[in-house]
Amino acid sequence: MSDFNKIVEKLISRREFITSSTFLGLNSFVFSSGALLSTACSETVGRDYVNFKPIASNTSDSISLAEGFNWNLLVSWGDPLWSSEKKFNEETRGSETTQRKSFGDNNDGMALFSKDGHNILAVNNEYTDLSTMFGNNSSNKPETKDDVFKAMAAHGISIIEIRLEKGKWVVVKDSKFNRRIFPDTLIDITGPARGHDLLITKSDPNGTLSLGTWNNCGNGRTPWGTYLTCEENFNGYFSSSDKNFQIPPEMKRYGIKAKDWGYKWATVDDRFDISKNPNEVNKAGYIVEIDPLKPHSKPRKLTALGRFKHENAELVISKNGEVVVYMGDDAKGEFLYRYVSNGKYSNGDRADLLENGKMYAARFNENNTGEWLELSTKTTGMSSQAEICVFTRQAASLVGATTMDRPEWVSSSPVTSEVCCCLTNNKNRGKKPNSGGDATPINGPNPRKGNNYGQIVRWIPDNQDHASNKFKWDLFVLVGNPKVHSDLRAGSKNINKENIFNSPDGLCFDSNGFLWIQTDGRYSNRGDYEGMGNNQMLLGNPQTGEIKRFMVGPRECEVTGITWSEDKRTLFVGIQHPGERGNSHFPGGRYSLPRSSVITIQKNDGSIIG
Repeated sequence: MSDFNKIVEKLISRREFITSSTFLGLNSFVFSSGALLSTACSETVGRDYVNFKPIASNTSDSISLAEGFNWNLLVSWGDPLWSSEKKFNEETRGSETTQRKSFGDNNDGMALFSKDGHNILAVNNEYTDLSTMFGNNSSNKPETKDDVFKAMAAHGISIIEIRLEKGKWVVVKDSKFNRRIFPDTLIDITGPARGHDLLITKSDPNGTLSLGTWNNCGNGRTPWGTYLTCEENFNGYFSSSDKNFQIPPEMKRYGIKAKDWGYKWATVDDRFDISKNPNEVNKAGYIVEIDPLKPHSKPRKLTALGRFKHENAELVISKNGEVVVYMGDDAKGEFLYRYVSNGKYSNGDRADLLENGKMYAARFNENNTGEWLELSTKTTGMSSQAEICVFTRQAASLVGATTMDRPEWVSSSPVTSEVCCCLTNNKNRGKKPNSGGDATPINGPNPRKGNNYGQIVRWIPDNQDHASNKFKWDLFVLVGNPKVHSDLRAGSKNINKENIFNSPDGLCFDSNGFLWIQTDGRYSNRGDYEGMGNNQMLLGNPQTGEIKRFMVGPRECEVTGITWSEDKRTLFVGIQHPGERGNSHFPGGRYSLPRSSVITIQKNDGSIIG
């Protein structure tokens, strides 16, 4: 056996892992965007949807789907949510006023909530693609204060009611549930950091309130019917008007710099000027809880779940009723986290389950075992749990957690106790430390130097209990390209020339335990990425390891965000930043402006998908 095959065999110990995992966790009650049916209903769901013929990669500027499926457009950036607003104007590309009344930009994570015949879709609007939004400016950037405010209004969360009309889903304009949440929406701060000195600012001398949420990436949901939205690259919006301002180490750890990423928010709001309001950065980088069924309710920022670049939040209930939340920190060489509530969930009672609990970071051992390391004052030496919740990255570094290749979406199976996480890529693996100076050596779950392709790691908690501090792990897939490589960069055995992809990002188990994989990778189709085509969505079988390409998105997009209708006959998928380099006209075609959108996917025969 070659050295390459020996490594892969060691890493992908699938047969042994799956044989044991297939029978695990049948009593685990999972709440995720992909597992919303009751157990009884799930048992009756057919699996015909997995028997599709995989499609080829391509570079078309549309949606390509497996035979037997169809898609429709639900909503796009700028579509008005109230009838008082006019249709999106491609020439002006909207204003702050119109944007506040319309669907936001660059939609990402989402979840559908159903109650009393109403279907409410909560959708993250992660960021704005400046070259698209301001392509009518000579600089392709915001040039006026009005420009800046318009882009701010495109951030946040769009909550919309939708309904079926003649077999197609449409937005219900003027619904009482329609709502936009912005970077200036008033939000309560909860958990250990509430009222702490680190959160006291000029506008909030008590440290109990936060204005707004932004760069909302992935999502989660709770069993009591609320939506969890996750703040990721919050750092890119802060800057300093003082050229002599020295960036302190705690800011550098989170990527804060004197210059922002071109948004210019500090020019219209001093909150984003770190030289004037240094504590403001400590109010960003959390998970926010929203009740989509109560349009006048105030969102809650959950400091107990830590502060870092949150990708998504996968919530499960342990054997004893504790609320467990798995979270990834999407940055090179950062960590996987877990939260376990002190209280227990019962009969719809949420109490303070996401306010009081223990935080952990994961350590992966080379022998395919792992453990969750508690982040406490005792283990870290930090002064308080509030400090740990604000400087969570530093706490994880102090306990010696395993640096990972950009942990993105986490998802847990409703059929077994296994949990998967996309490690999307890491060009610095084995070359550079992370932002805190932690080494990033080649190790078990991160086996390649300068990782271009990514992998999906999975684990099963000991005793099939998500509250257990021990687990066993393997790699479900080591992504690669066997068309151009024959070493470890070719990928694991379940990667072949027909299903190649790179940078797994979005991830979700469906109610039957199949794994939907969404990509946000390179689409050059050259060099290392030859033959991969546009970003795509694939279906994985955790029992066999088989991976099949189900969908290909339009040019230069990311395929992200996934949820189902209550009857599982419609799959909702996000198409983010099509044409981010100017080479797409999705969804309008011809010479239209590319616009991030949510699409619906159905089977031609109307049967169940997932």
